[in-house]
Amino acid sequence: MLTLAGKGALVVGAKRVGQHIVRRLAEEKVNLAIAYRSSKAEAEQLYQAVASVVERACLLHGDVNVQEDVQRMARRAREELGGLSFVINLASGFTRTPFATLDASAWDYAMVAARGSYLLAVHAARQMMDNSGPTRGHILLFSDWAAKETPYRDYLPYLTAKAAIDFMTRAFAVELAPHGILVNAIAPGPTMRPPDLGQDVWQRGILAHTPLQRQSSAEEIAEMVVALLKSETITGETIRVDSGRHLAGPGVGG
Repeated sequence: MLTLAGKGALVVGAKRVGQHIVRRLAEEKVNLAIAYRSSKAEAEQLYQAVASVVERACLLHGDVNVQEDVQRMARRAREELGGLSFVINLASGFTRTPFATLDASAWDYAMVAARGSYLLAVHAARQMMDNSGPTRGHILLFSDWAAKETPYRDYLPYLTAKAAIDFMTRAFAVELAPHGILVNAIAPGPTMRPPDLGQDVWQRGILAHTPLQRQSSAEEIAEMVVALLKSETITGETIRVDSGRHLAGPGVGG
């Protein structure tokens, strides 16, 4: 298994669950590049919290759907951290689109999540290929518990984008295995209540559909990230951390 201390990680989307992941990686002494697009204040606050804990840390601004930004962020992360071994992409929206509202723009808006994961995997992998050792890097993407065989209503474009990420996890794993780069994904269930969703709706409308009757743990997701990054023989997997939500069937909402 890999020792994480001193290795460099680029984390994209560190506003909610990503904050738990960044803090957990800091405990492992992973050097951290925290990338953000619009959540500048949250990224700066997180940077201040971890910069004194690790040897190297930096903030990067960019959009994972702009190829030039992705190339720059991957290159800068490697330069600022003294190497890039890990990339973790949590950047995603969660837009409700009932069938009556579906159109081309709804599709295009949702697909940016798949495009961003694709670009980040491509360009981060190219930075990792020069690393030494049989395991040269690890790419970790984020899917959704329902992106395989259990879709729910009103989120068709979003779930299709997440299904694309689920598939590209396996496709990238095959493409990058000869280079010693592992690719996996985590598929959370309902994890952190959105601020615009009431507690009663969250509990009765969302969490009541999970067999464990509780939200997925952001801390356990962070622990799964650490476990996967330490692994040298797990690749092409999508691991659900969803309180058993997928066992309950499609249902009518997330």
